[in-house]
Amino acid sequence: MKRFECGTLVPGCHWHTRAEKEAEVVRRAVEHLRVTHGEEVIRPSMVDHIKERIREDQPTTA
Repeated sequence: MKRFECGTLVPGCHWHTRAEKEAEVVRRAVEHLRVTHGEEVIRPSMVDHIKERIREDQPTTA
């Protein structure tokens, strides 16, 4: 499972997402940046910044 925390890119933002595939995490992050942070143009460098911040999510133990 992959995880992206927006606060690693936009300080103070607590939004995060998880998905099995990196592409889905990137898609959700881009949509979040458009809707929540008002980014109208997502440049390839922004996608690179998102990918750099995606981490493997640690499974929780019950």
